[in-house]
Amino acid sequence: MPNAKLKHYLHLHFLVIIAGFTAILGELITIGAIELVWYRMAMAGILMFIYIKVVQVNIKITKTSLLQFSAAGVIIALHWITFFEAINQANVSIALAMFSSGAFFASFIEPLIFKRRILGYEIIFGIIVILGVYLITSSEMGYINGIILGLLSALFSTLFAVINGLFITKHNATVISFYEFVSGVLFLTVFILCTGKTFNAEFFTLSNSDWMYLFILASVCTAYAFIGSVDIMRYISPFTVILSYNLEPVYGIAIALALFPETEKMSPQFYIGAILVLMTVLFDAIFKNYKRQKRKSNSITN
Repeated sequence: MPNAKLKHYLHLHFLVIIAGFTAILGELITIGAIELVWYRMAMAGILMFIYIKVVQVNIKITKTSLLQFSAAGVIIALHWITFFEAINQANVSIALAMFSSGAFFASFIEPLIFKRRILGYEIIFGIIVILGVYLITSSEMGYINGIILGLLSALFSTLFAVINGLFITKHNATVISFYEFVSGVLFLTVFILCTGKTFNAEFFTLSNSDWMYLFILASVCTAYAFIGSVDIMRYISPFTVILSYNLEPVYGIAIALALFPETEKMSPQFYIGAILVLMTVLFDAIFKNYKRQKRKSNSITN
């Protein structure tokens, strides 16, 4: 039914807006990036465990899978730490613009992991992304630390997504995410202890606003958004979902401009570079879908 289809498309874009709002929460929460990610993964892990118990998901896995999920959990923790620290060092717009460069990293990481050749158009798109990042960087040199952290965040995010692409063919998405959250918390716990900090009363003493924002981040922007993005693929093609999520920086930057106009207003060159990166990401997804459909039609005719 058309109305049912529209409902699912609206739900999808609501999920993308939630993803963009994650950066806003990173700006609002006053604790450090490492502590923020520890709370996010711990709270989301607890919520995910409750969900697993309610729907009775079998979470038994092999030791090999546990090690693989643990490595991925460390990678996603590093992604979130560098992302939120990029916001602290620069602002939401810089962090999200750099996050868009993930497609450039994917064009080189995917061939290595899936053992396929690098395609010519991926190199061209990669060069355009580099140009866009150069425009952003050259116009905002005062935010160079945030730019570097944002690029690292995009690299970790892409690596995580590609690795998860291997896991999802053999394991339940909820189970994968649960173990990644748990391993991420354990990794950060050890790291925090190694830096000389302790989990004392001061560590757990946060302002009411921080507790509220962290709960929203862990529940709505992490647990719910993850489950919702998996569920939506039952009604909308994965390509449409992936393409729509490329709009996350657009929504995030727009929200940031509305909420923090004093700190988020950037130079015209920044927006030219950001648009160049975003358009390249969208064209890359569209072109890959066209090639995929063409291969399908050729295999049917043959």
